[in-house]
Amino acid sequence: MKKVLFLTYYWPPSGKASLHWPLGMIKNLPDFGWQPAVLTVEDESFMQKDESMLKEIDPSLKVIKTPAIEPFEFYKVFTGKGKDAQLVASETISKENTSLTHRISLWIRMNLFIPDARIGWYPFAVKAGNRLLREEKYDAVVSVGPPHSVHLAAAKIAGNAGIPFYPVFIDPWLNIAYYKGQSRSKLTKAIDGWLEKMTLQKCRAAIFVTETSLADHVATYPFLKEKGHCLHWGYDEAKFTSFKREKKTGDEVVLLHAGNIFDFQNPVKLWPYLKRRIDSGENLKLWFTGTVSPGIRRSIMEAGLDPHTSYLGFLAYDEVLETLGRSDALLVCAMEPRHFPGKLFEYLRTGIPVLAYGDDNKEVESVIREANAGMMLPFSGDGSAFFEKMGDFRTDTAKSARFDRKVIAGKLADILNG
Repeated sequence: MKKVLFLTYYWPPSGKASLHWPLGMIKNLPDFGWQPAVLTVEDESFMQKDESMLKEIDPSLKVIKTPAIEPFEFYKVFTGKGKDAQLVASETISKENTSLTHRISLWIRMNLFIPDARIGWYPFAVKAGNRLLREEKYDAVVSVGPPHSVHLAAAKIAGNAGIPFYPVFIDPWLNIAYYKGQSRSKLTKAIDGWLEKMTLQKCRAAIFVTETSLADHVATYPFLKEKGHCLHWGYDEAKFTSFKREKKTGDEVVLLHAGNIFDFQNPVKLWPYLKRRIDSGENLKLWFTGTVSPGIRRSIMEAGLDPHTSYLGFLAYDEVLETLGRSDALLVCAMEPRHFPGKLFEYLRTGIPVLAYGDDNKEVESVIREANAGMMLPFSGDGSAFFEKMGDFRTDTAKSARFDRKVIAGKLADILNG
């Protein structure tokens, strides 16, 4: 059996959503002739723990953990939060916080940490990876980003060992959504662009989780036409063996958003529209799991929805599925045209109607429409079109079967073999 080393910054018991893809690949790749090992960090600043994810890991899987220099630890002290404070991703980049210390910290993060604030793991990852590949024979290295600094470490490790590496782009590198509205210098962007191009030139193949992102990168780097691939984010079918919809006994209608939501994902006209429906007598509730940015919380408060809104906070994955089953409609907001929100694959699998927001996101719109799963609206929409037709949506879950991560792992094995 061939061996592949995965570099991923996030690993259980971290509850970070972006680890679900590599975890699904690692779990299924042995069925296709590849034995994985994992190189990751000992801890990370934003870590919300999901202990249930530990049971997904094969006890025989080799996992190497190293220290990392975490600038967010200094951020907590500098901004007066205290070293034991739990950071919230949406708050660290929020434009709502106008304090001097926050603005200085944000500028430093956007301009001095290239390609990102996790670059402090690079020397530790390279040292551990080099040592591992001197002791054992591996056939490939796969890196998962963001953080995209992980790709730099993978390129170095694979280059030293003389084996191919394969970067996986869960989100774009240069134009990741949280850069929107932020100030980055021309020099910073030039260096960052050079690092991205160098990484893509060195890799054997590059993997993107949306067709749109792949096409966008091919347009920028034509050499990717022959070695760029799309492997969607997907979902884990095994997690849905016990999933069930809760039978409703009353007239309550729950609209749920699962996962983090940022200021730049704010469907500002939806909140007052929901309040008008409530004022007309509808028993409508708004639920959020994960973190909700300050700007969106303010919009909800200004719309008068606070008494009808529940902020459930971070939930373990199994709890998220249970909460989905108690919902009547699911809200998702695409960050930009290349973004295919990972939660949408779980949404499709549940069969619950989906209200999606996004401007000019043809890929998300097409998948939702083909599955008759719901409706996609521009961020200027108030949601009325969706609620008027909500009862007509009957998701064709057979359409979602191609997104099972076991199927996707087989495609990844084909790329590694190639």
